[in-house]
Amino acid sequence: MTQRTLGLDDRLHEYLTRTFLREPEVMRELRAETARLGEIARMQIAPEQGQLMGLLLELIGARLVIEIGTFTGYSALAMARALPDDGRLIACDVSEEWTRIARRYWLAAGVAGKIDLRLGPGLATLEALEAEGLGGRVDAAFVDADKAGYDLYYERLLRLLRPGGLIMIDNAYWGARAEDPQGRTPETEAVRALNAKLRDDERVTLALVPVAGGLTLARKREVAR
Repeated sequence: MTQRTLGLDDRLHEYLTRTFLREPEVMRELRAETARLGEIARMQIAPEQGQLMGLLLELIGARLVIEIGTFTGYSALAMARALPDDGRLIACDVSEEWTRIARRYWLAAGVAGKIDLRLGPGLATLEALEAEGLGGRVDAAFVDADKAGYDLYYERLLRLLRPGGLIMIDNAYWGARAEDPQGRTPETEAVRALNAKLRDDERVTLALVPVAGGLTLARKREVAR
């Protein structure tokens, strides 16, 4: 027994993924193609995180999900697979180049019909979705985009989320830079500020899952305290 989260060295990580990871071939192929892009491939989430996110969506019975930051589509694919046949994932990104890769794999996986890709600035897309009447109707959201916009995305998503809905926010650790007092980049400051804000935000129930780069879970309370 231990009272602290166990650190993952390469050996333990390999055991956990080998033992628990359920990743279909199409998702492995997408990871492999993304890895060949070079350094930018680090923007893709870990497969064990994708599996966890899919499970969380199943647990809350999600049917309508928003993603801010799609990249080559792995996280969207993981979530879309967890939605029912009539479920809908609104994937928001600014890159036609990267999402062109995503579209191929969504089609190959048979989930393209569930995914509504919106190209454009994330905040503008969220404002448009609220104008479309989605306020208070969204079941879950995943944020993995520009860190400077995280707080704005969070506030807008809270308005779109139904009571009991879930926001999942990537990179809570920000590569361990969030806790480094020497970290003074705008991105680091933005992550650090949002983490502190979430800690005290009584509108949500909060937890941090130490998977990959740290996944923050914020569940919108039925009634704010």
